[in-house]
Amino acid sequence: MSQQQTAVVSTASRFSGEEAAKRVALRRTKALAIAALVLCAAVLVAAKLFGAGRPWLGFVAAFAEAAIIGGLADWYAVVALFRRPLGLPIPHTAIIPANQERIADNLGRFIEVNFLAAGPVREKLEEVDFAALVADWLSDERRAAGLSRFVDRLVPQALAAIERSGLKTFGTQLLVEQVEKVPLAPLAAELLSAFSDDRRHQKLFDEFLGMAGRFLSDESALAAMRDRIREELPSVFNLFRADAYLLKRIVASAGTLLDEVRADPDHPMRQEFDRFVKAFIARLKSSKEYQRRAEKLKRDFLARPQLRDMVQDMWTSLRAVIEQDARSEDSAIRRHLTGMFVEIGRHLRNDPDIRADMNEGFVVALSSFVESQKSGVSTFIADQVKRWDLGQLTRLIELNIGRDLQYIRFNGMVVGGLAGLALYGVEHVFFAG
Repeated sequence: MSQQQTAVVSTASRFSGEEAAKRVALRRTKALAIAALVLCAAVLVAAKLFGAGRPWLGFVAAFAEAAIIGGLADWYAVVALFRRPLGLPIPHTAIIPANQERIADNLGRFIEVNFLAAGPVREKLEEVDFAALVADWLSDERRAAGLSRFVDRLVPQALAAIERSGLKTFGTQLLVEQVEKVPLAPLAAELLSAFSDDRRHQKLFDEFLGMAGRFLSDESALAAMRDRIREELPSVFNLFRADAYLLKRIVASAGTLLDEVRADPDHPMRQEFDRFVKAFIARLKSSKEYQRRAEKLKRDFLARPQLRDMVQDMWTSLRAVIEQDARSEDSAIRRHLTGMFVEIGRHLRNDPDIRADMNEGFVVALSSFVESQKSGVSTFIADQVKRWDLGQLTRLIELNIGRDLQYIRFNGMVVGGLAGLALYGVEHVFFAG
């Protein structure tokens, strides 16, 4: 037997045990009430038989007689709630079975109006710190790991659903449309301006200097330069190897210049590069021609079919990586999700403002839900009560409140007896003569 089945059997056994105990207690109370009624009848008979010459027994007989009447009247009232006394078709008896539908409707309406009213529901919901419950739940690493496993299993399915639904194509088109709306030239100007702060663009200039230095050290490049010089010089100069001399002097001068520029952060060439960058940024911001060219370049780039192929390849690669990671026992996505959930729980627990906002949201959402569904709850309760078997309904009510109703019979005997005793006393005092 499974653990769940064992729990169900245990719960059913507990309820059946409680019901049996209530049934025994009800039978015991009924027996006591009948015994009390029989006792009163015996006292009445004894008082009548031995009352001659004993005036005080008249008071006892009056008490017993009135107690019997009160007990019988209350017995009738109690029985009339559930069934017809002695099976007789007396009007206004078997009140609960005869009014099952009305009781069901009134019960549903009573719960709707008094228990599911907007004010009490909101007050009760405001007593609950939903955000703290969420924070405590997420802060537990075991629960966060379980949630991350659940989310991780859904990610491949979500990606497949996105691809089947056409959402990927829609998202790509939307992205392209949003990019088309962004003016490229001012954006590039802002990026370059941010990049050139603190002369960080000089690092790019240093890279250019390094590239130029490597060019001057490249044998094939130097050979090409020497050939070019030989072509430009008159033939007579080539006889004296002037091309090699000129190339050597050019390379030496260029190398010296590059070394000076590298060593001096305020070299005139660096200052000229600063002015060039600033002027270019200013033209990007203000020049209509630059803006027109930048927009044409952007449109041409977005219109290229290779871009869409690249997006498709990126999507395919991303999906493959995610699906492979989801199948892995040591999933990186699950680890990151677990850490993220735990961190969210800790931040939420330590931030009263966010918790207050979350709790207010929970209260508004749940109270609105209850308000919209309470009429359905009322109808559901009424329908359930109407479907109850009359015998079962009667037994259920009698089993749970029957003992208290039986005590009404005791009270009726006591009150009736005292009332009879009082009336007998008044009669004896005023009408004895």
